[in-house]
Amino acid sequence: MTIEVLRPGMLTTVQDWPGRVGYWHIGVPPSGPMDDLSFRIGNRVLGNDEGLPGLECTRGGPALRFPAGGRVCVTGAPVPVTLDGAPVPQWQSVTVPAGGLLDVGMLSGPGMRCYVLIAGGLVEPEYLGSTATFTLGTFGGHDGRPLREGDTLATGVDPGPHQDWPDRDARAAIEEQPSIGQRWEIAVTEGPHGAPEFFTREDIDTVVGTDYTVHFNSDRTGVRLEGPKPHWARMDGGEAGLHPSNIHDNAYCVGALDFTGDTPILLGPDGPSLGGFVCPVTVVGGDRWKLGQLAPGDTVRFVPVRADRAPSLRTIDSDRRASLPAVLSTGGDGDDGLLSRFTAADGTKVTMRRAGDGGVLVEYGDMVLDLALRARVHVLYEHLLSRQIAGITELTPGVRSLQVQFDPAALPMAEVLDLIARADESLPAATELVVPSRTVRLPLSWDDPATREAIERYMHGVRADAPWCPWNIEFIRRVNGLADVQQVYDTVFDADYLVLGLGDVYLGAPVATPLDPRHRLVTTKYNPARTWTPENAVGIGGAYMCIYGMEGPGGYQFVGRTTQVWNHRHPADSASFEPGTPWLLRYFDRISFYPVSADELLDLRADMAAGRGQVQIADGQFDLGGYRDFLAAHADSIAEFRAQQATAFGAERRAWDAAGEFRRAG
Repeated sequence: MTIEVLRPGMLTTVQDWPGRVGYWHIGVPPSGPMDDLSFRIGNRVLGNDEGLPGLECTRGGPALRFPAGGRVCVTGAPVPVTLDGAPVPQWQSVTVPAGGLLDVGMLSGPGMRCYVLIAGGLVEPEYLGSTATFTLGTFGGHDGRPLREGDTLATGVDPGPHQDWPDRDARAAIEEQPSIGQRWEIAVTEGPHGAPEFFTREDIDTVVGTDYTVHFNSDRTGVRLEGPKPHWARMDGGEAGLHPSNIHDNAYCVGALDFTGDTPILLGPDGPSLGGFVCPVTVVGGDRWKLGQLAPGDTVRFVPVRADRAPSLRTIDSDRRASLPAVLSTGGDGDDGLLSRFTAADGTKVTMRRAGDGGVLVEYGDMVLDLALRARVHVLYEHLLSRQIAGITELTPGVRSLQVQFDPAALPMAEVLDLIARADESLPAATELVVPSRTVRLPLSWDDPATREAIERYMHGVRADAPWCPWNIEFIRRVNGLADVQQVYDTVFDADYLVLGLGDVYLGAPVATPLDPRHRLVTTKYNPARTWTPENAVGIGGAYMCIYGMEGPGGYQFVGRTTQVWNHRHPADSASFEPGTPWLLRYFDRISFYPVSADELLDLRADMAAGRGQVQIADGQFDLGGYRDFLAAHADSIAEFRAQQATAFGAERRAWDAAGEFRRAG
């Protein structure tokens, strides 16, 4: 059967649940319904499997004609719904006659999203195992985009009336429906980054004792909040960046409260998987649905709960209503998110941090950039990956960490901690690691017009007085103590960047660092972050280089732009992308750049988009032992460069302090 879209609504997309699972490590978010509770209840009312594809509607819904009829259920935030002009209820199965017109209007009360579920679900092609729409990535759903007027949707086979109510329309009981208002209590667990390492005790008390306000600039990637700024427990982030919110890149969780500088953002189901900012608390899985109903101007209060008492993401019953956190509140686990610390047999420090009620962040060593620590992460990653442990859903390496996501209903956190500790004891030594390491040559349009436009947008729409504006390259020169911008240029083009992680700002985007420490230009990240970054912009944040996989938010300092690292077209004959693998890069690849003009880059990008382009790739290997010999041979000149860099970095930090940059209110 088909459905005709007469009016698409403001932002209506096809979603399924649980979305796109298993690709967090390369920067593909799960997507899926932002309010999974309303979505899944609607499917159950119709007798569908609870994850079948349906429509998510933001602020207002669509007008849909059903040529052959059907059954629907509209859930979520209160919204006027009519069938052929007559009002019909939400949260109930509604039979649509042949030729019937279902009209879902604008939201009439609190909340942000409503859902239209159809008996039999919608039928759309799967992309990486899901039909969920990821609009920023332009894939999934209906042609990778929101609905448009004139679209035609296909539906599956109607499973028939709900088995519990065969003689009448099914309806969700009042006590099963989510409680949607304008003042929210949201259950959180402590960690991964708490006091006293990253935040002061006063900061944490403020996070859980303050009503935050939802900012208008919020979407499925994240909900921005307005509230008090932290005082911070550190002066800066060291090699990770000048601001104390900066850390060496690690994996995030959906629902993490991410401080991008001084701005707190609740990461949504379309949020990034990897980044370099601290997260003091994380929304528990069972309360994430609330992020989908947070509207601009709403107030949010975080309520610490014990991880083992958190409402389960699996359930969709009354245990997940909005009143739940106040009942469960225990002051949290009282451990600042720090689960365990021990010293491994080889002397490496191991720290395990809580990342929500279904995640553990395993960190190695001190908070420094050391490729030996990344090697240790890789050995643990490969070990856990090979075991295919039931209950573990995602494994995502960072610079010096590995995030382990799991289903707490199938694998309790205590078992995960024990499993990781026992695995670490049995791992082979990483000191002599040798791994495949391809050399990948990419074109770079230096100081590209698209990156200059992004800086201008930032200055006009976000912040005009930032120390890195109006020219990021000049800021990079100054903070590294270089004589002129030509030295920045020479350093970037001389460097070989080793890929340490993928998905740093989505879709196979690498976080990479120069192999030669004398090429490591240390910067800081934007505070607050940009709201727009051009696809494949190249930036430096902390000691790391990133190539942005797609348009979206970001915080790295721009140096230019390159060609695609993600294959949206996915043609089988693309020379640089493996069939069925839309990401270009792999862990431990070595990236180098060669200069091209802005016009040349546009031609190269067009060729790549059409499947004609080809990237220069050669096989090789990375030998950690040989790399250590290189560092020893050049220790004096490396130390000299670092001393120069530290002097300039310190001078910039003192200038920021004098100018009130660390105390700024916006």
